[in-house]
Amino acid sequence: MSRTLNPLPAALSLAAAGVPVLPLRRGKVPFGNCPTCTGNACGGRPNMKTPGPCRCPGVCHAWAAATTDPAVLTSPPWTSAWHRAVAVAYHPGGAGLTVVDLDDADAIAWARTALPATRTVSTTRGEHWIYRGTMTSHNAVRPGVDIKSRMSYARWLGFGTGSATALPDAVRALAVKEPSMARRAPQSLTAPRRGHGSECPHRKPAYLERGIAMAEQRITEASSAVHATVYRTFLAVLSTHGRCGCLTDAHVNRLFTAAQAKGETARHCTDAWNNARTTLGL
Repeated sequence: MSRTLNPLPAALSLAAAGVPVLPLRRGKVPFGNCPTCTGNACGGRPNMKTPGPCRCPGVCHAWAAATTDPAVLTSPPWTSAWHRAVAVAYHPGGAGLTVVDLDDADAIAWARTALPATRTVSTTRGEHWIYRGTMTSHNAVRPGVDIKSRMSYARWLGFGTGSATALPDAVRALAVKEPSMARRAPQSLTAPRRGHGSECPHRKPAYLERGIAMAEQRITEASSAVHATVYRTFLAVLSTHGRCGCLTDAHVNRLFTAAQAKGETARHCTDAWNNARTTLGL
C-alpha cells in the first residue's frame, strides 16, 4: 500500500469539517496500545474495540481515539504517529454516517439492485456507499459486505461522487438477524417472568416507549454533571432492557442523540454505553 501524501493536513481538513479522524499505519490498521494501555491494562477490551477508563491522550484505541480536536491531532504522541502513518481513517459513527463496504464486483452489483443510491467512494477492490445516519457496525452481513458505523473505522479515500442519502431500512435490515440473536443470548441469566412464560413484557409498545422517553427527558433536563447523568441513564435503561432483546438501534440512536444535544461527543456516548454494559455484565 502506498503512503498517503501529507496525512496530517488531510486529517486536519476533515476534522475541521466535523469528521473524527485517526492515523493508520502500514497494513491499514490503527496504531497499537501505548505502554500504559498494553494488554488492555487500562481496562479496555481486547483488540482495542473500546477504550478503558484511563482516557489515554494517545492514538492507541483505534476508532475510539478518533477526534476532531486540532490541538490533540498536532500534539505528542499523535505527531509521531502521523509521521509514520500511511493513511487517514475516520470514525463514521462519530460523523453521523454509515459506510456499506462492498468488497468486490458481486457485492457492488447486489447493492445497485438492493440499496438506494447514495454517495459512492471507490476503494482498492470495490466501493464504499455512504449514508447519513448511524447504526451498530457488523462484518460479513452478506458475501463481500461489511457495515461500518459506530465502534468502527473506515479509511478515508476522498469525497467520492453523488450525495449522501438517509440511512435506509434496507441497510439496517442486513444486521437484524445476527444482533437479535446476540441480544437474546444472555436471556437465560434472568429469572422467568411470572405470567408471561417466554414472552418479553418490555416489548409492549407503551412500556418500552415510556422508558425510552423518560431516559431522553432525564438527559435533556440535566443542568449539571451531564457525563454522570448520561452514564446513569444508560445504566438504568440497560438494567431494564439490556438482557431481553428489546433495544433496537433506533432506541440507542434516540439516547445518543439526546446526549449529543447536551454536548456529549459520539465517543463519550459510546464509552458510557459500553461502560454501563460492562458494569452489568452484558
